[in-house]
Amino acid sequence: MRIDIHGHEIKVTPALRDYVENKFERLGRHFEQPFEIRTQLSLDKPNHCAEATINLSGQNLHADASAIDMYAAIDLLADKLDRLLLKHKQKMVDNYRRGESIARSGEFG
Repeated sequence: MRIDIHGHEIKVTPALRDYVENKFERLGRHFEQPFEIRTQLSLDKPNHCAEATINLSGQNLHADASAIDMYAAIDLLADKLDRLLLKHKQKMVDNYRRGESIARSGEFG
């Protein structure tokens, strides 16, 4: 998993960079294949904004969050990305299972 962190009208300090990397570590457990996360941190007074785009093989997932504090915005963003990845993974499993017969899936009477 590769994480790119950029600041828009804000300097990305080492503390912010470490915080983002620690929060996004848990996202790697959903997929074994490597993926890329591009994160942008910005300041829209009075709120702090955090946006992220995840590039999975052929798919782009995007989420954004804003809060009074940058650390709170990063927390919200990590939770949203976690839910997005779980939803994407469930869709992949459902599409795979759609091809199975009724007898194999165990849903018959």
